[in-house]
Amino acid sequence: MQSTHTRAAQIRAALVRTVMLSIVASQISGAQSPALTLAPAPDWSLVADALVARMQLTKGERVLLVAQPGVADGLVAPLRAAIAKAGGLDLGALAVRGDAPSGWSTDFTRGAIGKSEDQLILYLGKVDVGVMMPGATVTDAAYGAMQRMLRAPNAGIARTMHVHWSGAYALNGDPISITKPFARLYQRAVVSTNYASLALRQQEFEQAMRGASERGASVHVTTPAGTDLTFTIGNRPVTRQDGDASAARMRRAKNLIDREVEVPAGAIRVAPIETSVRGAIAFPDGVWGGVRVTGLVMRFERGVLTDFTARSGRDGVDKELAAAGVSGRSFREFVLGFNPLLAIPERGEKWIPYYGYGAGVVRLSLGDNTELGGTVGGGYVRWNFFTDATVTVGNDVWVRAGKMKE
Repeated sequence: MQSTHTRAAQIRAALVRTVMLSIVASQISGAQSPALTLAPAPDWSLVADALVARMQLTKGERVLLVAQPGVADGLVAPLRAAIAKAGGLDLGALAVRGDAPSGWSTDFTRGAIGKSEDQLILYLGKVDVGVMMPGATVTDAAYGAMQRMLRAPNAGIARTMHVHWSGAYALNGDPISITKPFARLYQRAVVSTNYASLALRQQEFEQAMRGASERGASVHVTTPAGTDLTFTIGNRPVTRQDGDASAARMRRAKNLIDREVEVPAGAIRVAPIETSVRGAIAFPDGVWGGVRVTGLVMRFERGVLTDFTARSGRDGVDKELAAAGVSGRSFREFVLGFNPLLAIPERGEKWIPYYGYGAGVVRLSLGDNTELGGTVGGGYVRWNFFTDATVTVGNDVWVRAGKMKE
């Protein structure tokens, strides 16, 4: 079973940047995401302590929350308290798309009100850690300013922690709301993940991919529907979303997403060497260019789309690719989930937690990969989830039919 997510990155002030996953209007298999509602309330105090533990704050580091009022208000106070307890300097919670509830504001956040994104780049230069809370998106000036800051070569130890508390999908590709049982799963993943084990496993996989490249071998992704894709990563940066949001980690950061730490944690992300990507991707049925498309198979050579077939809806694919330009015909990114606590549940309702960060879930993308250190620009991005893929590195099978091998 596979699912598809498509969206276009936004271009602002001549800067192309990819739209983050939490944007409410993102489109998946033609279905609109559910309206943003109040986040189900887990034990926010436990979550706050776990988040601050992942920051590994040093004394005096300056931390700003960026939050949409009415979405996860219960997390703000315990998170600010945990930041102060850990020795960080609490800069307050900056409200986006709404008035700040009582107790959120500080002199620092009041000073940010009314500033343009360009002005905020200078103003937020004082921030060491920005926490992108549930509801905040790249369309918000403060969020966009932080991204632009993190792209700069002199970003230093600056980083953001992304706590979207969203990104749940049905196996058929439809976005679904975070219900209380789903929120409990997210809480467990944040609080109980074995971060050391996760980091080690991801490091082993990165080393395997690099070793394969050095030997002239490939990473090979297949699915029962007909995906048969190979690539190498060479010396491309591999972002390991292992939950490490420390200043020490940022000193080794190589690209934007190295500095955007996702919690819950779990996936590795890499833009392969574009010219190494060849083979086929068999997409799930979904919507392209506003048209329902079935049986779509795209073929790639040297990272570029050479041809495609579809049982129905070919005109929609042509329309979307024409609008996307060069980036729409380019392979973007390989993502593999590693977190067993975010795996597709074995019992009860089957769903894809947190953007496919669970063990064994594969994501293949088309489009702009500059945030990953790749060479394809243009702004267009289309994601696709594969929950039954087999992933082989050289001769070693890491995932078989959607299940991570021990």
